Amino acid sequence: MVRLPAPGNRVVVRYLLPTGQATDVLGELLSADDELVVVDGKRGVERIRRTDIVAAKPVPPPPAPRPRRT
Repeated sequence: MVRLPAPGNRVVVRYLLPTGQATDVLGELLSADDELVVVDGKRGVERIRRTDIVAAKPVPPPPAPRPRRT
């Protein structure tokens, strides 16, 4: 079983699609229980079954935006 940080942390989760291919979601972990993990990523809120998860880990916050050149 993959260990996840507490909700509210930024995570990357690799999981299997129904086709058998793997994909990733990077975003804020909204919730996690024994059956379902919910992550708010760039594609929106994704609900992932625990049985489909291959790997997961916490990641640091995104870097601050660069100032615009004038």
